This record gives sequence, C-alpha cells and structure tokens, in this order.
Amino acid sequence: MTEITAAMVKELRETTSAGMLDCKKALTETNGNMEQAVDWLRKKGLASAAKKASRIAAEGLVSVAVDGNKGAVVEVNSETDFVAKNEIFQEYVEDAAKVALMSNGDVEKMKTFNCPKCGKTFGERLTDMIAKIGENMNLRRAQVLSVNNGIVSSYIHNAARPNVGKIGVLVALESTADKAKLAELGKHIAMHVAASAPIALTIADVPAANVEHEKSIYAEQARASGKPENIIEKMIEGRVRKYYDEVVLEEQAYIMDPDKKVKQVVADAAKEFGADVKLAGYVCFKLGEGLQKREEDFAAEVAAQLSK
Repeated sequence: MTEITAAMVKELRETTSAGMLDCKKALTETNGNMEQAVDWLRKKGLASAAKKASRIAAEGLVSVAVDGNKGAVVEVNSETDFVAKNEIFQEYVEDAAKVALMSNGDVEKMKTFNCPKCGKTFGERLTDMIAKIGENMNLRRAQVLSVNNGIVSSYIHNAARPNVGKIGVLVALESTADKAKLAELGKHIAMHVAASAPIALTIADVPAANVEHEKSIYAEQARASGKPENIIEKMIEGRVRKYYDEVVLEEQAYIMDPDKKVKQVVADAAKEFGADVKLAGYVCFKLGEGLQKREEDFAAEVAAQLSK
C-alpha cells in the first residue's frame, strides 16, 4: 500500500480544487496514483474539471525567434531559477531560438552548429557554460512553425529579456493580407494561447483517446444522477461540446472578447483585412512541462548534514 503523504494531497488539491479529505480518500482508493485520483474525484462530482495542466516542474527559460513566415521556440533547462537570471545563460537561450530557426528545430543538429561567437559548436558552448556556472543544463526541445504565405507571430510571458521568458508561443496565419495587421492579430492570439492552454487547433485535432476518456467520466457522472440512458447520451454529447469549447483553440472564448470564439475573431479579421485568413497552427512551450521538479526540504538537508 502506497503511503499517502501530505505533499501528494496538496498536489491533488491544487490540481482539482477538491477538499483535502476528499483528496486523501481519492489517493487512498487509487493507491496513490495521481491521475486515477483525479478521475475518481471527477466521477464523484468532487472536481469540476481535470485540467491536468503540467506544473512548471523545472527551472530554465524558453525563447522564441521569428523571421517572416517562420518561427522557432526552444526550452533550455537548468537546475535552479538562480541560473535563469544569469546573463550568460539568458544569452545562450536567446541564441538557441535563432539556431533552431536555422536547424529547423532539430535539437541534435543545433548542437553541431558552429557558433561564430565562440568558435565552437553550440553543444560545446553549452558544455563550457555548464563548467563556468557550475550547474547542469540541458537543451531540452525545439520546434519550428512556418507558412507558405503569411506570417508567424510570437509572444513571451514572464519575460526575463526580449524574446526570453517562462512561456513561449508561436501562431501561424496563412493570408495575403497586410503583414503588419496579421502580425498584430497573431500576437493577440498567441497571448490568448498562453493564457488558455488549448490542446488542439481544431476539433478534428483532439486525440480520440482524450475524447473517449472524457466521455467515460461524463457517463459515470450522468448515471450517478439516475437519468435514463437516452437522456444520459444527450448529456454526454452536451458535455463533450463543452469540453471542445475548453480545449480547442478555434472553439475557445477569445480572452479579449469572451463573447466571440477565436475562429470568429479570425473570420472578422479576414473581412476587415479584405483577404482570407487561416489560423494554420500554433506552438506553446511552458517551462518544465512534463518534468518532475526535485522536492527539496532544507531543514531535512541540514539535519542530514549534521548527523554525518
């Protein structure tokens, strides 16, 4: 039997906003499995939604670089936030996005790029920085977004310096419209992405496994209400539509005008610009997504040192 710790209960409570005792019971019932505990709470109607947004679980920085109809976003990790404030590290992360543009987002190719600033490869530059600063670092990931005709806009949230921060977003717009107008629209949509965390561009892009998982949750909730099956089916359909409104970029309520969906904002812009505008894609890197942050207990560390 897995021991249910206070930290586990705290994490589940922060994820679901459920009560502390309910969180402890959910973890007990699922033998400490965090994802199953979230589902258990939802099935009991004790959690309003399973956002399961990846917590920022590593330090470092994200950077973006754009050149006309092509943009890149990268993430470089460090052990501590202290290093993320170091100008040498910040400059490396900023340059990483520019190298990603030239390397088409291929991290291994980025490492072999000959860096004119130091006369070494970009990977060797990272090794030298690790030796100089004295902390492990990792060029974790990169992605490039481009369009044939149009623009790629970017946005950085919690900026440490221009184009470098904690969240980096790229938005691609296909259009022959005025590029300055497109760039402004693209930046506003990128800000929306940073705030709203969509998981897909269109309904068709939502993974089928995600939809089936949501349906199973809704079905159990509906059956618990004692409704007949034909009503339950309609309830599930309604909840799935609401789910799409929450996680699909085109279907989300636009943060700057909640009465409109993002797709309507794009359609309105097309009319205003006098040319078709297509929201062709987006990329969002949030620092530390999917990484497990090291939990540190300073008091325990001191006690361990004193006991040696």
